[in-house]
Amino acid sequence: MAISRAQLLKELLPGLNALFGLEYKQYGEEHKEIYETETSERSFEEETKLSGFSAAPVKPEGQAIAYDNAQEAWTARYNHETIALGFSITEEAVEDNLYDSLSKRYTKALARAMAYTKQVKAAAVLNNAFAAGVTGGDGVSLCNANHPLVSGGVNSNRLTASDLNETSLEAAVIQIAGWTDERGLLIAAKPRKLIVPPALMFVAKRLLDTELRVATADNDINALKAMGSIPEGYTVNHYLTDTNAWFLRTDVPNGMKHFVRTPLANSMDGDFDTGNVRYKSRERYSFGWSDPLGIFGSPGSS
Repeated sequence: MAISRAQLLKELLPGLNALFGLEYKQYGEEHKEIYETETSERSFEEETKLSGFSAAPVKPEGQAIAYDNAQEAWTARYNHETIALGFSITEEAVEDNLYDSLSKRYTKALARAMAYTKQVKAAAVLNNAFAAGVTGGDGVSLCNANHPLVSGGVNSNRLTASDLNETSLEAAVIQIAGWTDERGLLIAAKPRKLIVPPALMFVAKRLLDTELRVATADNDINALKAMGSIPEGYTVNHYLTDTNAWFLRTDVPNGMKHFVRTPLANSMDGDFDTGNVRYKSRERYSFGWSDPLGIFGSPGSS
């Protein structure tokens, strides 16, 4: 439906002091704190995890050397979504000199809507990180206690029912230090940044930036800060829907991925039949994960 003069009666009358409602500030590109961004030239992208070799066994004297097989573990798939939105202005509104003001005003609103949608799509991956029905290439949810390994073991990248506090954060750092590769060999994984919803930003600040331990009368140092356990500090994602869930982005490569198939583009044209002027914004992208060890999460206690 086109924006017509009937929807803009006040703007046609003299004496209007101000128009408001479209000039709100908005949060920035918070997805950049979570995802690695790459470009794509295909309709979808796939990334395959490889399995190396197990630990080398002792070769008994006179016996043959042991041989191992490398293999593919599993594949992550990214299906790009097309996000598009538009509006049109009637021919009559254009004739009544509303074209310039409407086009400027609503193209800004269009950009705001597109930016908001991208942040919601990006945060949805973490909002569904514990959902059993939303699985990755290895067949389980993003944050799961049972990510299967080729060796037969599992990696866990979650805490169960643990609110954000000193104990749970230290437990997460310790758990990440125990991760292995597909063949059970330890990997030197470390957390990089804490990701929290607005409800936990003050907790995160106290945990990471105080010199002494939080909420105790002991004169102990804050070990998390002193050891640089989370070197990039914390970031607040305003699009996380669970006020108790929190996450750690790790230094494991090829974890959280954002593929840009078509960058944001704006266009306009005139409709021959109606004379209306139409505007649209369009982009195509995908958010997801390849290696789930790129993130660690806890759903909180409630």
